[in-house]
Amino acid sequence: MFSKAVGIDLGTANILIYVRGEGVVLDEPSVVSIDAETKKCLAVGQEAKEMLGRTPVRVSAIRPLRDGVIADFEVTEMMLQYFMRKLKLKGAFSRPTILICCPSNITSVERKAISDAAYRAGAKRVYIEEEPKVAAVGANLDISKPTGSMVLDIGGGTTDVAILSLGEIVTSTSLKVAGDRLDQDIIKYVKETYKLLIGDRTAEAIKTNIGTATVEGIADMEVTSYSVSGRDLVTGLPNTITLKAEETAHAMHESLQDVVRACRTVLEQTPPELSADIVTRGIVLTGGGALLHGLDSLISNELSIPVYVAENALTCVAEGTGIMLENLELIG
Repeated sequence: MFSKAVGIDLGTANILIYVRGEGVVLDEPSVVSIDAETKKCLAVGQEAKEMLGRTPVRVSAIRPLRDGVIADFEVTEMMLQYFMRKLKLKGAFSRPTILICCPSNITSVERKAISDAAYRAGAKRVYIEEEPKVAAVGANLDISKPTGSMVLDIGGGTTDVAILSLGEIVTSTSLKVAGDRLDQDIIKYVKETYKLLIGDRTAEAIKTNIGTATVEGIADMEVTSYSVSGRDLVTGLPNTITLKAEETAHAMHESLQDVVRACRTVLEQTPPELSADIVTRGIVLTGGGALLHGLDSLISNELSIPVYVAENALTCVAEGTGIMLENLELIG
């Protein structure tokens, strides 16, 4: 059997690729840099991300996915083809079977765009699965039984909340409040409070190093302050300030409350028998956003339900595609 089976977590911030028999073989930022005049691809992934906010006029660093869906079809196709070539996934004998993930509430047009991009990148067959379902499988939740499992998957562009039972999604919602929105919250806070303009990458570094969802438990953090450099809006010159961890909690408060409200909405729509399961089994957090300090305790306190962070939160979806590919092969 020559056909390779490939699982792709096509994220707004990062793309992860799983190859059957090899595991997660690629984890790169979803960024492509392009020469504006020739439309030629200059760099993809980490190398292109280094260029974000630092390119000359004729070079543009593009993030082709926005809010979990394809915003720039050509560039997404370019990125997928590049990674397929890099991993040598298009063999001489056959093209790979690809399972690709999408947010739970996207339109059929957006779904078709994802499928088309995979076909044009060289796929023989394309399966599309909803992200929270794949994340649950990757987090080792047994969703095949008639018991309720709740997953909160926080990525770069979207947050998906879903309750699963008997292998399918029972109720779900998807909102465009996730890692990117939290970065924007930090940029806005620093601008309003310190009159300092910072870029997306600096905001992401602040979130990763001292970001916290709640003021409680800051004492447990290894680093509680961070030196931030940017352009002073008053003088127009470069300036550096020191930001404290509790300030990030204030900056991100509203967006995180949106996530809590989404969880509450899904729980309100859940059949009572499944609700009883969630109270005992809790909520599993997956995705990069799950690693935000104090997020589990914030959600747990707001909803009075136990919350756990998946051990492999970052790679959950990619690993879930691997498990599902095995099952597809058994069925197919």
